[in-house]
Amino acid sequence: MQLENLKAEVLAAIAGADTLSDLDAVRVGVLGKNGSLTALMKGLSALTLEEKKRVGGELNLVKQALTEALDAKKQALEDKELAAKLNQEKIDITLPVRPKTHGRIHPVAHVMEEMMAIYAAMGFDVAEGPDIEDDWHNFEALNIPPSHPARQMQDTFYIKETPYMLRTQTSGVQIRVMEAQKPPVKIVAPGRCYRVDSDATHSPAFNQVEGLYVDKGVTLAHLKSVLEESLKLFFETDDLVVRFRTSYFPFTEPSYEFDVGGKLARDIGKEWIELGGCGMVDPKVLENCGIDPNVYQGFAFGYGLDRCAMLKYAIPDIRSFFEGDVRWIRHYGFMPEDVPNSVTGLSLNGGTKR
Repeated sequence: MQLENLKAEVLAAIAGADTLSDLDAVRVGVLGKNGSLTALMKGLSALTLEEKKRVGGELNLVKQALTEALDAKKQALEDKELAAKLNQEKIDITLPVRPKTHGRIHPVAHVMEEMMAIYAAMGFDVAEGPDIEDDWHNFEALNIPPSHPARQMQDTFYIKETPYMLRTQTSGVQIRVMEAQKPPVKIVAPGRCYRVDSDATHSPAFNQVEGLYVDKGVTLAHLKSVLEESLKLFFETDDLVVRFRTSYFPFTEPSYEFDVGGKLARDIGKEWIELGGCGMVDPKVLENCGIDPNVYQGFAFGYGLDRCAMLKYAIPDIRSFFEGDVRWIRHYGFMPEDVPNSVTGLSLNGGTKR
């Protein structure tokens, strides 16, 4: 009778518990170290063997029933608390969404990726090199000895008390590739270069791309066809011609500066636009790289990516590329998914779809 009364009282207390802390107090009061049911189980030691079996069985049945009732009540209270919490923390879907800001890809980075895709489709590999160059790769291997006047033409940033400098062009990459690789060599070398020069169309830090093709039987006709085709693709017009003007560069012979004409020039009120330099690789440069100039010939070209971006996207001042104006980059920048039309027409199997 005492055990049944205890069971009824505890079940009533469990049913009346409104919080998890109240329920835990009931559990401790009956099943804890000093709980009422625990005390009855400790009293089994004073009983006879037959009484232990009978009373012990009854106690275990009551304990099992109370444990199940406690577990069920605990689950119910936890569900109730969770429902109340979710009800309090509900999202007001009538509120407007928070504005999202998107970064932009810089026009120069966009143009560089575009150019690399075009030349990759023509079979050129992309090569890179260090921004800090030594005298051999930046000057001497390119047929510019210490006494050569072209050293003064370069307006170089020298690193004091060292034989190193910030590279004035990416031609040093061409030297490194020719030193490490036997012909045929067919690469483009994009990257940042540095010269002491600054105005609306020149920057002390600028980006350019240079191309190099060394093999047997390479001619000026190959050079002109590569330049014309790549620039037509980049500027997205078939109405474009390339004009060569005789010039001088220590590392090419003959040397030319090349201009582009056609619709691109007419759109800005000019007949021709100066773009870059090119020529056949000087035999002395091939010798410096361990290549026999009697067997192999090559052409090289280079032009500024910044100027290409200015022409294609009507950007008036090169200095704005490096000023970090957020308004400027929002206007001229590109989203990651913006793929230029000139790239969508390429086939990376070595040709173009036109």
